[in-house]
Order: sequence, then C-alpha cells, then structure tokens
Amino acid sequence: MKGFEFPHHADTPVPMAKHVAVIGGGNTAMDSARTARRLPWTEKVYIVYRRSSVEMPARKEEIHHGEQEGIEFLLLTNPTRFLGNNGWLVGMECQKMELGEPDASGRRKPIPIAGSEFILDVEAAIVATGNGSNPLINKTTPGLTTNKYGNIIADETGKTSREGVWRAGILSLARRRLSRQWAQGKGCCCDS
Repeated sequence: MKGFEFPHHADTPVPMAKHVAVIGGGNTAMDSARTARRLPWTEKVYIVYRRSSVEMPARKEEIHHGEQEGIEFLLLTNPTRFLGNNGWLVGMECQKMELGEPDASGRRKPIPIAGSEFILDVEAAIVATGNGSNPLINKTTPGLTTNKYGNIIADETGKTSREGVWRAGILSLARRRLSRQWAQGKGCCCDS
C-alpha cells in the first residue's frame, strides 16, 4: 500500500472508524488521538487513561490542544476487554477506577471500582501505553545481552554484545527528545 494513495487503491483493509479509543496518557497517546481526530471520517476520539489528569505524563500543552480539538478524556477509566463481531472491533468494556497510594513509579495506584463496568462503542483502539522493548528480541537474537526487563544492554557508545548491532533511541535515553534519539542513532551508524 502506498500511503499517499490511501484510502484509494489500498490493498490492506483499513477500517475507517468513526469512534476511536486511544489507551494511555503519554505523548504517544496524545499524538495518536490528535491524529485520529483529524481524519475526515472520525466523529469521536476518546483518551482512556486509568489515572487522573494530574498523573498524565503527556505534556500539558498536548493535553490542552487535545481538549480544544474535541478529544474526550475518560480519566480514571481502564479497559478490561475488547468486544468484536465477525473479526471487527465493535466496543471496549471499561471499568472506573479510584486512586490509592503511590506505586513504584511514584504515581497513585489505580484501583478498580466494583460494579462500575460500562461499554464504550468504538471501531478502533490504539494501545499507547509504556515504552518497553520488543519481548521477542532476546528470544530471537542470539548473542544479544538484555537486562531483566528485556532492554538491550550497550556501552556508552551504543555498542551491544553482538557484533554489528547498536542500540539507540527511547530505551537508551528514557524520556528525552526524539531529536536526541535520532542523533544518537546517527552516531551509532557513523561509529560502526
């Protein structure tokens, strides 16, 4: 499929969902929601986040712009299952949450409220939670050392335990800007 020809001449079936749920509260979730909202066929976009706006890691400007663009924020809400019909998403079961004591991340831990389940009618869901590494990497790439979380271990230059493999990007720079991640990747390529 050629992106510039979408939706005409597209070999891959892409549902043109009118109602979209984006699960998460970070910058990727906000980017996904704001992009989905701009699609001409989308009528409603929801951010579904299990904590309150105080704990949302997204930039405040992104949240503000999302609100201005008509994105609906379902805070203290957690998806529990997806509902389908003939292989297509038709809804998402959600449960309301309340905040308890802080967890290991320092944010207050979401606790499910019994009997608060409801169905959100959506035809598309985008999961934008966390920034963990691909769990298949350490199983499919012999000689590549990873830590207990599956993140690739590298030295300060990005060189890994496997010859010719370098690590760069979000897993090595945490929440730093994308431009720094690109620069790091370019540095790895130029150093090899």
